[in-house]
Amino acid sequence: MSRSALRICPLCEATCGLTLTVDGTRVTGARGDRDDVFSKGFICPKGAAFGAVDGDPDRLRTPLVRSGGELREATWEEAFDTVAAGIRPVVERYGPHAVGVVLGNPNVHTMAGALYPPVLLAGLGTRSLFTASTVDQMPKHVSSGLLYGDANAIPVPDLDRTGHLLLIGANPLESNGSLCTAPDFPGRLKALRARGGTLTVVDPRRTRTAKLADRHIAIRPGTDALLLAALAHVLFEEDLVALGDLAPHVRGLDDLRAATEEFTPEGVAAACDVEPALIRTLARELAAADPAAVYGRIGSCTVPHGTLASWLVDILNILTGNLDRPGGVLFPQAATDRTPRPAGPGHGFRLGRWHSRVGRHPEAKGELPISALAEEIDTATEEGEPVRAVIAVAANPVLSAPDGDRLDKALASLDFMVSVDPYLNETSRHADVVLPPPPPSQSPHHDFAFNTLAVRNQVRYTRPAVPLEPGRMAETEIMARLILAVTGLHGSEPSAVDDLVIGQTLGKAVREEHSPVHGRDPRELAEQLTGESGPEKRLDMMLRLGPYGDGFGARPDGLSLTVLLAHPHGIDLGPLESRLPQPLKTPSGAVELLPQPIAEDLPRLRRAMAERPDGLVLVGRRHLRSNNSWMHNVPALTGGTNRCTLHLNPTDAARLDVRDGADVRVKGAGGEVVARAEVTEDVRPGVVSLPHGWGHDRPGTRLGHASTTPGVNVNQLLDGSLLDPLSGNAVLNGIPVELTALGRAG
Repeated sequence: MSRSALRICPLCEATCGLTLTVDGTRVTGARGDRDDVFSKGFICPKGAAFGAVDGDPDRLRTPLVRSGGELREATWEEAFDTVAAGIRPVVERYGPHAVGVVLGNPNVHTMAGALYPPVLLAGLGTRSLFTASTVDQMPKHVSSGLLYGDANAIPVPDLDRTGHLLLIGANPLESNGSLCTAPDFPGRLKALRARGGTLTVVDPRRTRTAKLADRHIAIRPGTDALLLAALAHVLFEEDLVALGDLAPHVRGLDDLRAATEEFTPEGVAAACDVEPALIRTLARELAAADPAAVYGRIGSCTVPHGTLASWLVDILNILTGNLDRPGGVLFPQAATDRTPRPAGPGHGFRLGRWHSRVGRHPEAKGELPISALAEEIDTATEEGEPVRAVIAVAANPVLSAPDGDRLDKALASLDFMVSVDPYLNETSRHADVVLPPPPPSQSPHHDFAFNTLAVRNQVRYTRPAVPLEPGRMAETEIMARLILAVTGLHGSEPSAVDDLVIGQTLGKAVREEHSPVHGRDPRELAEQLTGESGPEKRLDMMLRLGPYGDGFGARPDGLSLTVLLAHPHGIDLGPLESRLPQPLKTPSGAVELLPQPIAEDLPRLRRAMAERPDGLVLVGRRHLRSNNSWMHNVPALTGGTNRCTLHLNPTDAARLDVRDGADVRVKGAGGEVVARAEVTEDVRPGVVSLPHGWGHDRPGTRLGHASTTPGVNVNQLLDGSLLDPLSGNAVLNGIPVELTALGRAG
């Protein structure tokens, strides 16, 4: 007997509502939830394949523990005993920084990944934190921190009301949006054009998004910041700067004018391969549009000037008066955000509070570059101990970080490693303990991170669609028990972790004058929390303390878990609204247009005006049916266009005697790979493209389908030395490579 169940899709940032068909305990179908307040029935191929992802037979069902050099199935009790016995001696002998914590992209797609890693890090006290952010969006966090005083204050384009969208280094028709949570991003772009708006796409590839645009500019990879700086220059030069309502909230306009003076369209044109007249046209159109938004993503982050490019995206929105403006870019207000504090100066954002031990890379947002993980393990120095143990949560850095071969060897040398992962993959195969979370149908879901980036304020929560299978352990309980095991509290009840967080959070809230519970008894508040589990009680607490919450009775018509559960398709909280100056946390209480770290990095960008690549450069590629390395084991999501081929332009193919479908050797600073050539006009001359997340050919994994079509690891072409200096983000795009035609069939 089949039944229906609701579930928010966790497979990309769009967070679409799904209606699942469940037969017994098996998900047999998925369609879009037409009543979902946010996605309104939209679904992409990943969501449609939810059942196949959920029921993948290669998902681990029980913990694995290493014994005699081999991983074998074990009980949960034995697994956590082994974790405690492996991690605690490292901490006690070498100190907490000898334990590295590695957090992968899927953490932001689960409740457990949002709620528990901060507690894990606080309990361990380690500074050795490495996450997927430094192969992705860290430049945006750093630029937001420097501009607004808060690394998580990221304005998003108001897609449904804008009249002009300049999109740089983003391909939302394939990604479904990133740092911009928007179900049916393609439909929203089509609606923009249908209402007479303009879409301009800047990308070295003629992506599906570029094909939809009014104008596609095939920029030379890695020169995004130069183009953006030239646009800012034109706005100043032609007296097109119009701050509007922003004027009282910004500092440093004259300094910014002087800083962009050298970046003329004529000065950057050769480096960008964009005509000066076109650059001036872009600036004039942006200034004339009413309203407009500039949006940049991973292609403009994973380049040598990623932080400067991210900063300049916001600068253009500010100079045209489109920051914090309906139809421009706005700061979302999630239901689980902290109660907004009164506007005023804050502590601001600091970079480089500590450095990595070997390469002396500065921390950003509490993280060290994941590119430095291998050297932090395998290199001895006089300063501190190497990383001797690793806790990896939903992370596969052997494929996602530069120079996977070196990291592969480094992980094998550790004293101890634990992975929280549903698969035995290229990274978790090195673990001494693997703790597998249940499939998504058996987990609750609320999007803590993505609602802070959503193009409309809303709140949704779904309980598990399928009961937890016997022998499984909830991911939230796995994480709670992991925290207890590595912090010396092994054996305590996992509820102690949630109780601790609840006590600390309420204790702080009652001391804050702007809080709705100021002056109340935190124990009395804790007794009012509802929910079937500790995580649900924490969600209830966050909703009630949040900007739309009931304030534990202070606002009777406000949100709580009880209210949310009564709305299974979610609650619409309205369009984004202007919020300045409240989100600003800079010491001045204003937007700091030219922060010192940015000013100090601009000479490097000026030098880039004279740089030209000698040969071919490499860029990445996104597929609609993929999300990094974690869906390649699902047959329904591979094949077709989702293939690991090397795209190159016919001009380059002819010059190098490369035939379509033949093998090509690609060599970079970190190594070489052999990939099948796909000759296409969709990539500009001088540029080749390989997708990220492939290379499933290492022994010791249990990825039956992925290993049949392994592809190649594009990050093996990198040696890890190329980083954006402000953010520590790996440079993944615009990398020099050499091609050799091998001539044989792929």
